[in-house]
Amino acid sequence: MKHMLAAVLATTALVTPALAEDSISEFRIGILGGENAQDRMTSNECYRAKAEELLGVPVKLFTPADYDGVIQGLVGGSIDMAWLGASAYAKAWLTDPEAIEPIMVKTNVDKSYGYYSVGFARKDRNIASLEDMQGKVFAFGDPNSTSGYLIPSIEIPQEISASMESGDYFGEVKFVGGHEQTIVAVANGDVDAGVTWADGMGEWEDGYNSGALRKASDAGLVDMNELVEIWKSKPIPEGPIVLRKDLPERVKIDITTLTASLPYMDADCAYSFMAGEALGFQPINHDAYISIIEARKSKM
Repeated sequence: MKHMLAAVLATTALVTPALAEDSISEFRIGILGGENAQDRMTSNECYRAKAEELLGVPVKLFTPADYDGVIQGLVGGSIDMAWLGASAYAKAWLTDPEAIEPIMVKTNVDKSYGYYSVGFARKDRNIASLEDMQGKVFAFGDPNSTSGYLIPSIEIPQEISASMESGDYFGEVKFVGGHEQTIVAVANGDVDAGVTWADGMGEWEDGYNSGALRKASDAGLVDMNELVEIWKSKPIPEGPIVLRKDLPERVKIDITTLTASLPYMDADCAYSFMAGEALGFQPINHDAYISIIEARKSKM
């Protein structure tokens, strides 16, 4: 990671505000759903402030109600940057392959960049596996979420030999809006189980090292000791941080450098931005998501 950062810094000096103003008048960051809008703003505020100082122009955060709002903003040109899930990236690319480009991906503490879709339930529901979910209510986040729907919708039917349609195997399959909403719905007993994302490293009692469970645990929304894992997907490639292709190259370089250097500049900010403990970021390109694009095509 340090060698990668050194290479980035060696090839470019940070742009001055004056140069940035010659290129863009503002910079707009879209934040995927998954938690309430205020929490999304708070988690990303330190990154926004650093980007604003670096670019020398106003940097604004946008929190659309669903994933598709961010996707359409990127494709339509009203959003310049976002951290997308792999499925959301696939949809954006399938909509317009010339709109955006991946630049960085979060790197786990073991230097991998994968994560998992995790099924979970309250311990007191006596649900230990998908077998125990027959006839029960299963919650999912957003139709454009990789871990919150796409991957479970492919892998779970193979395991239960049934469809994801309500009433086929599960009593009801429902979308609740995002990862935080799913976690709260399960914790409150509104549904029997749900799926969310986690890096799968560290301890379950902490919500793993990073991911939606870790954020919810840190925020005091859930006590992980009251939850149990009932299913885990195969590894999923972490979604990319993307930029619009038509941004000035200077801006692309500066945002890439800022993202790569964040864990060294401000560890607390990096923890908040990365949803928990992680090594940092590494470069990524389109080829890493071809398998997810093909999976997305299969659901069309």
